[in-house]
Amino acid sequence: MQDNQSNALLTPPAAGTYLPPPDVQLILTALNSASHPRLERRSRRRAAYYSEAELRLFSDPCDSLPRLLYTRDVCTRGLGFITADYLPLGHGGKLALTVPDGRRLLVHCTLSRCRQISPGWYEGGLQFIREQMDFAELVE
Repeated sequence: MQDNQSNALLTPPAAGTYLPPPDVQLILTALNSASHPRLERRSRRRAAYYSEAELRLFSDPCDSLPRLLYTRDVCTRGLGFITADYLPLGHGGKLALTVPDGRRLLVHCTLSRCRQISPGWYEGGLQFIREQMDFAELVE
């Protein structure tokens, strides 16, 4: 029964069946509940997209592990995420993530936002260097 309750926090995206861990679901649900349509400042429409991604910044030491991101929403030019790591603004890197059709994609990106939202958790955004048409159907 408890599994059904945690699954009710977020509706999995139509493109897949990924469901984040319970603590991540709680944070994503709180963020989604707190957003207000009138305050939307993004110039592009985004679609909810829940997935795990790994980010390696070009400024990271070569032997460092990638940072784990939980994606929140996506458009063809970027995505929103939460993570347990503070990330430096303006830094570039490579993001490995799964696209809606199940393929794994490696995308060059730049970190545009990272702010603490609760102890040990950060919300952020990154911009893709090139438009990623794999996400176009989600935002139409």
